[in-house]
Amino acid sequence: MPDSEEIIKKYSPLKEWGTAKILDYIPVKERVYKCHDCHLIVEAEGEEIVCPNCGSRALMQMCPLDHCHCGHEIVAGISYCPMCGAAACPECGCHDVVQISRVTGYLSDVAGWNVAKRQELRDRAHYDVAVPVK
Repeated sequence: MPDSEEIIKKYSPLKEWGTAKILDYIPVKERVYKCHDCHLIVEAEGEEIVCPNCGSRALMQMCPLDHCHCGHEIVAGISYCPMCGAAACPECGCHDVVQISRVTGYLSDVAGWNVAKRQELRDRAHYDVAVPVK
């Protein structure tokens, strides 16, 4: 698999970085999809894309930086993909993560939040506070 800098160089000339998703500008023949039901990785072959494993049509277009093989169960922070802006594992860059945030004392899956609330979470300043040991 090519490294992330090569991928960003390849696709960034397609569209200037902005509010539009860079994934929409990747040529159809170069797109890769992930089956929502069985999680199989499927390459684009024609206009109608169906999972060859389970026959599902519920396919999600993958970011070229996503490799879908994260071995980390829990990480303290979260990072965002420089290409598509989706939440990613800060250690390996995998996009297949569940982001949880504490809101008024309760843990909540960020996937259930609306677009504005998720953007607010991305915009928050994050600090690492070192506590001196006495």
